[in-house]
Amino acid sequence: MSPPRWFPSHRRPPPPTTAVHGPPPPPGPNGFWLTDPDFRDRLHSATLTLLDIVEDCLNDDIPLTELLDGARDHAEHMLGIPSSYGVLVEAEAAAQIVQAAGLDVGSPFGLGIAQGLAGIEQLPVEQQQQLVRAAARRYAITAPSHPASGPAASPPRPTPGRSR
Repeated sequence: MSPPRWFPSHRRPPPPTTAVHGPPPPPGPNGFWLTDPDFRDRLHSATLTLLDIVEDCLNDDIPLTELLDGARDHAEHMLGIPSSYGVLVEAEAAAQIVQAAGLDVGSPFGLGIAQGLAGIEQLPVEQQQQLVRAAARRYAITAPSHPASGPAASPPRPTPGRSR
């Protein structure tokens, strides 16, 4: 006996093809983003990519803040991270640029960043590019570190019987 016509089919629809729907979105973090070392590495790489894009596009008469602001719109395709994390990359890149200008910024989400960026935007494009390059160089040196897979090693104990 065949099932009634209204009974749902057990066949699954074919998976969507990338040609019709585009590439799949990049994967998100495994758990909380801050505790996923691989995802932090991807955020670090995305920030470096954004700094490179900003430096290259400053000659196109687009203000610095607009270049930074657009990152979340292109996070999936240009930066390789889910778009919901693009704001983190924007904030980190902005903080790095302002710090390269020698300004104390505090929180990447604080008013100091906005004020610093507003001041930097008043500089000639060549100086803005220099600051972005300096930020990228300094940020590249600060590669994220993976925590050890085992428990943290305790500091060495002083040898007994030895004193200063």
